[in-house]
Amino acid sequence: MPTDSTALLRDLVLPMLEQELVPIVQLGHPALRREALPFDGELDAAELDALVALMRRVMHAAPGVGLAAPQLGIPLQIAVLEDTFDAGAEASAVRERSPLPFFTIINPRYEADGDETAEFFEGCLSFEGYQGVVRRPRSVVLDYTDLKSRPRMERFSGWQARIVQHETDHLFGTVYVDRMLPRSLCSNAEYARRWAAPGISEAQRILGF
Repeated sequence: MPTDSTALLRDLVLPMLEQELVPIVQLGHPALRREALPFDGELDAAELDALVALMRRVMHAAPGVGLAAPQLGIPLQIAVLEDTFDAGAEASAVRERSPLPFFTIINPRYEADGDETAEFFEGCLSFEGYQGVVRRPRSVVLDYTDLKSRPRMERFSGWQARIVQHETDHLFGTVYVDRMLPRSLCSNAEYARRWAAPGISEAQRILGF
């Protein structure tokens, strides 16, 4: 028999599945600051597939390279990731950015794979209009469950590792601004005007971070 919390969660999620798109909640919404619940069969396979499809549509429409369930106000440890954006050859090389095929992570955990770190600007669909530089492990090992309920362990590096960390953090109530170098925060307009070079050295020098 479903628990009260499961029933409440289903009452939240199931109406969303009937919609083409739903809003992304913004910073200040409580769902972004709470640790999400590990997924434990609260949705059946068809419902879970429908939720993942909805999350993918919302991610594409934004557009973004990842979306976590709490960003829709859903307190479950589920996220979708996909990066097919063309940043250009030079920027892709400097940022170690390569295509990331679509996949879903359920109940993920990551650990740094080595001591190297990397810094670059990040934005967030739940903090529209701004970007800031975040220092993160350059490579990580991610443990997660896939959509077929299979345990998986994969290593990611470069920009892929950044996406993995950003989305997994959302599932534990952490937003990139919590890890950001504060003096790097800028509007999207100022980023595009001044700091969209492949690297961040000029922004570091002038903004002083």
